[in-house]
Amino acid sequence: MLISDLVTLSTRALTAHRLRSFLTLLGIAVGIAAVILLTSIGEGVHRFVLAEFTQFGTNVIEIAPGNTKASGGPGGLNTTVRLLTLDDARALERVPGVRAVSPIVWGNSEVAANGRLRRTTVQGAGPAMLEITKMTVLSGSFLPDEAFEHARPLAVLGPKLKQELFGSEPALGQRLRIGGMQFRIVGVMAPKGQFLGMDLDDTVFIPTARALELYNRDGLMRINLTYRAGLKSGDVAASIKSALAERHGREDFTLTTQEDMLRTLSNILNVLTAAVGALGGISLLVGGVGIVTIMTIAVTERTNEIGLLKALGAQERTILGIFLGEAVALSAIGGVFGLILGIGLAQLLHLVVPALPVETPLSFVILAELIAIFIGLLAGVLPARRAARLDPVAALRAE
Repeated sequence: MLISDLVTLSTRALTAHRLRSFLTLLGIAVGIAAVILLTSIGEGVHRFVLAEFTQFGTNVIEIAPGNTKASGGPGGLNTTVRLLTLDDARALERVPGVRAVSPIVWGNSEVAANGRLRRTTVQGAGPAMLEITKMTVLSGSFLPDEAFEHARPLAVLGPKLKQELFGSEPALGQRLRIGGMQFRIVGVMAPKGQFLGMDLDDTVFIPTARALELYNRDGLMRINLTYRAGLKSGDVAASIKSALAERHGREDFTLTTQEDMLRTLSNILNVLTAAVGALGGISLLVGGVGIVTIMTIAVTERTNEIGLLKALGAQERTILGIFLGEAVALSAIGGVFGLILGIGLAQLLHLVVPALPVETPLSFVILAELIAIFIGLLAGVLPARRAARLDPVAALRAE
C-alpha cells in the first residue's frame, strides 16, 4: 500500500468521528500545555536566580568562618572555631592573583538622621566592595581607601534609605546616628534593587571595623574577594586556602567560589524544574490512556474494514501502520495545540504578574512535541497489534 493511501485512510478515520478525535487530542493538548506552563515558570525562575547572582560581578570568592565539612557551625554565628579577622582579610590581599578584598559584617539597627528614624540593614564593608560587587555610587563617593582598623566613621546610603530620611534634601555631609555611634554621610548609592529578598537600596554601608564595634563582634561574617580575569578559580582558591590555613593552623573556614555557588544553584533549580514538569506529565499520562481507549474502540468498530484489507492482501505491518499513524497523528496535533495553549498561558501569566519570570526555551518546545508523539506511538501499539493480528475470515464475519 502506498504511503499516500495510508495517509488518506488515517485522515478519513479521524475526520469521520470529529468530536471523538477532538476530545482525544484535547487530553494530549492539556497535558502538553501543563508541562509547558510549569516548566516555563521553572526555567524562568532558574534564569532569574542565576542572573541575580551574576549581576554582582564575576570571579568572586566568598570565605566564611567554620568548616561546613567538619565541625564548624553556620557562618557568621559565634562558634568555637577560630574567627575570621581583619588581619586575615589584609593577608588575603597579598595572595597572588587576588585583586580586591572586602571584609563583611552586617546587622539590623535603627538609624536616625534629619529628625527621622528608620530600622534598616547595616552592612560593614571594605572600600573594595564596589569593585567586587559592581555596584555604583550615584552621588558623593564610597568609603575611602583607608586601613581597615583606622577607617573613619563614614556612611553611604542606599537610594531608598536616603529618600526615607532626607526626601529631596541633600544628604551629603549630614550626620547619621546608628545605635550610639555617629557617622558622616559621604555618598548615596545608585539603585540596585533586591537580591534574594534583601533590599540593597534600603541599606547603609559603613566601614567594617565600625560595624564590628557597633555590634560588639570579634570576628567577620564573611570575606569577599575577586581575582584577576583569566585565572582559574581552582588555582586561586587553592592559594587562598593555603594562606589562611597557614595563619589558622588548620582549615577551619569554608571557601566557596562563584562557580561552586552557580553550579549548586543550577542543580537545585534543575531538579525543581524537572519536578514541576513531572507534575504536568501526569496530564500527559491521562491523555495517553485516552488514546489507548479510543484506538481500541476504533479497532472494534472497523473490524470489517480490517478484514477486507487483509483479504485484499494487506500485510500485518500495513494494518499496524494505519492504526499507529492515526494514534501518532492524534497525539502530534494535540501536542501542537498544547504548545500554543501552554506558551500563550505562560505569556498571559507574565503579563498579569510581571514579577513572575517566565521563559520557554525552544528545546522545551521541541522536547514536548516529541514526547507527545512518543506517547501516541506507545499508546497506539496495543490496539494496532490487535488489529494487525485479526483473522481476515473472522473479521469479515464480524457484525
